[in-house]
Amino acid sequence: MELFKQFIFSFFATIGAAVLFSIPKDSIISAGAIGGFGWIIYTFILNQYSSAVAGTFFGALTVGILGELLARHFKKPATVFIIPGIIPLVPGAGMYYTMLALIEKRFYDSVNIGAETLFIAVAIAIGIVMSSSLSRSIKRVKNKSR
Repeated sequence: MELFKQFIFSFFATIGAAVLFSIPKDSIISAGAIGGFGWIIYTFILNQYSSAVAGTFFGALTVGILGELLARHFKKPATVFIIPGIIPLVPGAGMYYTMLALIEKRFYDSVNIGAETLFIAVAIAIGIVMSSSLSRSIKRVKNKSR
């Protein structure tokens, strides 16, 4: 039940971002579902392995792969699905707590929190790049076989 509740919250957060970014109306629900599935993968990995970075990487990879698949299905750019889909994974709280620790002169804490936030941001980028590269490689192989 907890995972379902988290899926719903991340689904609506993604829909909010999709509306904010003015994506086409027929793609809003699909983008919301992608964001929800990415968050569920993140939560599962975080609970199993206690690693926010690994969870974020696999969540972003899921968002990227699903975004590429739905982009082909609906004949739209993949960014229509991927950009709103990664919104639940963005480490906003980590950035906030890094700045708070700096202001409060807790430099050791700010370095620890900031490093983890940076790793999470890099994990998002690598997950999206890997899914895009995988999609292009598959497309290239299909075109060669024709």
